[in-house]
Amino acid sequence: MKVGFADKAPQKTGTIIVGVHEGRKLTAAAQMLDAATDGAVSRSVKTAGFNGKKHQTLQILAPAGVKADRIVLMGLGKGLSALDAAKTGGALCALLNAVHEKDAVIHLDEGAEDLGDAAAEMASGVQLRSYRFDRYRTREPADKKPSLKKVTIVTPATSDARKRHKSLAAVAEGVHLTRDLVSEPPNVLYPESFAAEAKKLAELGVSVEVLGEKQMRKLGMGALLGVGQGSLRESQMVVMQWQGARASAAPVAFVGKGVTFDTGGISLKPGPGMEEMKWDMGGAGVVAGLMKALAGRKAKVNAVGVLGLVENMPDGAAQRPGDIVTTMSGQTIEIHNTDAEGRLVLADALWYTQDRFKPRYMIDLATLTGAMIIALGNEYAGFFSNDDDLSAALSAAGEATGEKVWRLPLAEAYDNLIKTDGADMKNIGGRGAGSITAAQLLQRFVNDTPWAHLDIAGVTWSSKDSPLAAKGATAYGVRLLDRLVADNYEG
Repeated sequence: MKVGFADKAPQKTGTIIVGVHEGRKLTAAAQMLDAATDGAVSRSVKTAGFNGKKHQTLQILAPAGVKADRIVLMGLGKGLSALDAAKTGGALCALLNAVHEKDAVIHLDEGAEDLGDAAAEMASGVQLRSYRFDRYRTREPADKKPSLKKVTIVTPATSDARKRHKSLAAVAEGVHLTRDLVSEPPNVLYPESFAAEAKKLAELGVSVEVLGEKQMRKLGMGALLGVGQGSLRESQMVVMQWQGARASAAPVAFVGKGVTFDTGGISLKPGPGMEEMKWDMGGAGVVAGLMKALAGRKAKVNAVGVLGLVENMPDGAAQRPGDIVTTMSGQTIEIHNTDAEGRLVLADALWYTQDRFKPRYMIDLATLTGAMIIALGNEYAGFFSNDDDLSAALSAAGEATGEKVWRLPLAEAYDNLIKTDGADMKNIGGRGAGSITAAQLLQRFVNDTPWAHLDIAGVTWSSKDSPLAAKGATAYGVRLLDRLVADNYEG
């Protein structure tokens, strides 16, 4: 689908979209359309009780006086923020596909303090909402497929919109990559094939290394390797580097849990819903998409992305409850539950990242605990951190992008819950505070590096549509972390 900007509207289009301020005040473009249609716009607003609140829409079909099949009125409220504009673009994309439209023009001449920024964000919202994972649908009727081919946003701030949108389009490409990876079935996406997809980022200038089991064994990564030892698929670690700043500048680092399928291992999960465990690699998917976004927009930062890729299977060679593994750090972990595997993968990946790259800060992402869904549902990602400044920056980025995060505590009392007699720690802490004890374990592998752990279990996959994503893989975290980097660490 093509999204573009123009100073004036094309003469013919399928749908014309104009704005209405809260209180039923027509924008200049809407007033011109009202005059051309002999008052049809103002009559429809009054008759339908359309008030112009944010995200409201109203359709006027087959209007006389214009070369269009329909007019859509979009509510501007009392002014659109950047996030409002993006959500409006996403909602309009969904509406246009629902009515089988192919070509639409959106007039954004009023309703935002910065029209160039709002137009760019609206275009980004259209792109984000247009994503659809349908490569395995071979018998879908044509009328069920997306119809929208072209959207033109008409604004007096065309030049500014195009300039701003260039970066947003690169971020949208990163989001689409993450959604692709998370949506793929586990017989298609497994550690080796995931690593092969990551290698394609070299086309954008990202340096990509892949460590196999032999190399990881030599490095002493017993925790990560223990998770994958029951699978026929070889575990992998992918190391991606984007060099956008001076060579001497310390990088920012992102680490992703990539369990491409999680049966729970010997501590087998219940059968119902196990098919959803294809997206237990969501954290790694976000890191891959983020690296594509940063490289695509040529971010002025040095960034490292590390993916720990394994498949957790119940085989005769699989890890057992009671096993003790030695991590790359030399610390030992007693396995009490093989379904608490993501923290084992991250333990070695985090240690490797801080030891090799000495980053300015390090953020890991993981679909780590069901307890996080119990705590926060599907609205916020929970996070833990050893650094207040990083935490504040993360929260601000969450508010700006709508990918909100909520900080939870770390404390010695929780750390004591993972003590065990047989090793330095155990991999679960008991029934209570499950998300916290998982984070406490991870903290033991970051040394003094400023660090945050994002538990994205509740936000990686959605069972319903949202303004910026159809149901399915959300790529929650790509826009969040790109914004974090852009606002705080570039230059």
